[in-house]
Amino acid sequence: MFREFNGLPLHVLVIHAVVVLVPLLALFAIAYGLLPRWRHRLDWAVAALAVITPAVAWVATESGEELEGILRAKGYPPDRLQQISEHASYGDTLFWYALGLGAAALLLVLSTSIFARARDLPRWLSVVSAIVFTVAVAVLAGFALVYVYLTGDSGAKMVWDGIV
Repeated sequence: MFREFNGLPLHVLVIHAVVVLVPLLALFAIAYGLLPRWRHRLDWAVAALAVITPAVAWVATESGEELEGILRAKGYPPDRLQQISEHASYGDTLFWYALGLGAAALLLVLSTSIFARARDLPRWLSVVSAIVFTVAVAVLAGFALVYVYLTGDSGAKMVWDGIV
């Protein structure tokens, strides 16, 4: 299932979506938290990205494991497999940060939405929750962006150096 799409390794196709979607989710979610006047314009995009981004990151890790298995079966040298394993470790960590970022972004949207205001909760509670979730989004976005860089850089070096 995670091996190929139209004759190309699925991993090669999906990683580009991750490289675009993680920074986009980070940017939109932080903007949503910091710019209350824009929330009504960004809520649908943040919610959609919060669901789609971790799913695409998961497909990238699964397809990467499939590709790594193929390379192991082909008898790749241990030093190359070590580099691939390091790249896979970065990718696994990126998935967890993308998942956390998506969850925090969804919680931010839910805590500031019309539905939250309709429950007659005290105003200070929604303000505090918005601040807490915005800080969580910013922190998780920072880590996710670092791991997008580390994962992408290690993968690109392997391709350009002829390891993969």
